Amino acid sequence: MNRQDKASDNTSAKGRRDRKTSDKRREIVRRGVEIFTEKGFHNTAVDEVVHAAGVPKGSFTYYFGSKDTYAIEVIEMYAEYFNRKLEKILTDSTLTPLQRIRAFADDAALGMQRYHFRRGCLIGNLGQEVGALNERFRVAILTALDSWQKCIESCLKEAVDCGELHPSVDPALEARRFWYSWEGAVLGAKLERSRAPLDALIEAFIASLTKADREQKRENR
Repeated sequence: MNRQDKASDNTSAKGRRDRKTSDKRREIVRRGVEIFTEKGFHNTAVDEVVHAAGVPKGSFTYYFGSKDTYAIEVIEMYAEYFNRKLEKILTDSTLTPLQRIRAFADDAALGMQRYHFRRGCLIGNLGQEVGALNERFRVAILTALDSWQKCIESCLKEAVDCGELHPSVDPALEARRFWYSWEGAVLGAKLERSRAPLDALIEAFIASLTKADREQKRENR
């Protein structure tokens, strides 16, 4: 084997090792998403995470250094996943904007049902622990919520633009109201082990938007 062939083999081997490392690291983070969504940060031990991921504890320390650093990566992975889900549902042109918001709520409720209401929203879970967490957690959680609010805001703005909602509706304000109300409804669904809090929230939210629309139209007659 000549030097060029050996170099090529070494490069290929390094590439395989890098992919294996990346896959293993991602698997540990993915397991954290699953467990933190159900149990939160403080109720989750590192031993539980590495056992679920099928890796030695030394691998956790090697990849992340600390549980706090690891948790930030878990938050970021979850936020990215949820952003993709929101964008897919809230940009579905076969539905009106308000129908898309209902579709999101229904999809989320079905997801909670699938896990028997043991899992909620990772961001909501960690948000309730924020007083005991460091500043990096607070910033990461707020960043995730802000990106989700912008998805709802964009959808509501489209509802205003297409005439589904009255121009007096403030998309940014309503998106903020939606997310903080939604996180409370997710907690309620976990406590009741029922989708009823989610269904009640979405009905009340849509009703409040359309009520304001109807009242504004009556005033303009």
